[in-house]
Amino acid sequence: MGILWFILIFVSLTSHGDAHGPDNCNHEGGLCRVGNCIPGEYLARYCFEPIILCCKILSPTTAKS
Repeated sequence: MGILWFILIFVSLTSHGDAHGPDNCNHEGGLCRVGNCIPGEYLARYCFEPIILCCKILSPTTAKS
């Protein structure tokens, strides 16, 4: 019975909303994180919506002299 719940949750996460998966996130320079992005990163999209986020590093601002 426990494995049935695991399969149900996994299928629900992979087929929900705008989830692109970890391969797409990594290919575009992001990292999949559970919960929140760390400071210095921003939410680019979801690896598995709404729990696993695809976070990318904030690019440094360019200052004109």
